[in-house]
Parts: sequence; structure tokens; C-alpha cells
Amino acid sequence: MSILVNTLVFFATLAAMEGVAWAAHKYVMHGWGWGWHRSHHEPRRGRFEKNDLFAVVFAGLAIALIWFGTRGWHPLEWIGAGMTAYGLLYFVAHDGLVHHRWPFRYVPRRGYLKRLYQAHRMHHAVDGKEGCVSFGFLWAPSTETLKRELRRIHGGPIRRPRADGEGDAR
Repeated sequence: MSILVNTLVFFATLAAMEGVAWAAHKYVMHGWGWGWHRSHHEPRRGRFEKNDLFAVVFAGLAIALIWFGTRGWHPLEWIGAGMTAYGLLYFVAHDGLVHHRWPFRYVPRRGYLKRLYQAHRMHHAVDGKEGCVSFGFLWAPSTETLKRELRRIHGGPIRRPRADGEGDAR
């Protein structure tokens, strides 16, 4: 295959992965995969959480695609490479920026990164499996859109319990 076709397959996969990740997050992680994903919505104890097993599964799939692709099943290696690139971006944006799983902490103050950060924080504003918004990892609706969606789902302002047991309007 030509370099152009391989490049197109790589970038098409990279872009499509946001839709795949959105669907997997909403319907698998907040569905039948909640047993693993629940750990991500609870305070982390230690360096890893059960939810990290999803990364292992997706990495295994990408490795398998690359392996089959290098054995003549083109363009699978470029699909696997696009998945791997998306996984790297996810690791940087989600684990690093949003959840501070790195040694340094950065909270963006403006622009795209701030919107991404706020959207994922709003995803965690609701405790539990249901009633969440913003299932994407690299694309984020505006906070106004997400607030409207939260109000629609929950019938009013969201109140998240504080440590002292009182509600905190969101």
C-alpha cells in the first residue's frame, strides 16, 4: 500500500476512535463493564484502578491488529497504529491532565484544554453508573450544553455531597 493510503487509514482511525471510545464509555463502561469502570468513579487507592484493565484490553487489540497487519493483512497495522496513537492522546489528556495521575499537576485556565477538563469533571459530577454526561475523551461539548443536559436528566441542579454531608449545588 502506498504511504498516502496508510497515512489516511491511520488518521481516519485516529479520528474515528473518539466515536468508538464515546460508545464504549457510554454503553460498555457505564453498562455491562461497570464492574471494572466503577473504580474510576471512586477515590483511587494506590497507583492503579480496576478500570485500567480496559486500557490493557484495547492495547491488546491494537497489538493484534498491528501484528496481523505486518503479516500481509493491510491496512490492519495502520488501524492498530491509529488506535495506539489515540491511546497515547487519551493517556496524556485523560489520565494526566484531567485525573492528575502524573507527578505534576496542571489545571488549564482557558481554551480547548479547559473545556476538555471541565467536561470530564462534569462527567464525574454525578456519582454512580447512570445520569452522567460527556462520554468523549478528546472532544468536549461546552459546559453550558453539559449543564443543560445534567438538568434535563436530573430534573434540576445537581447536588453532590460534600464531606460534611451537605449538598453542593453544581
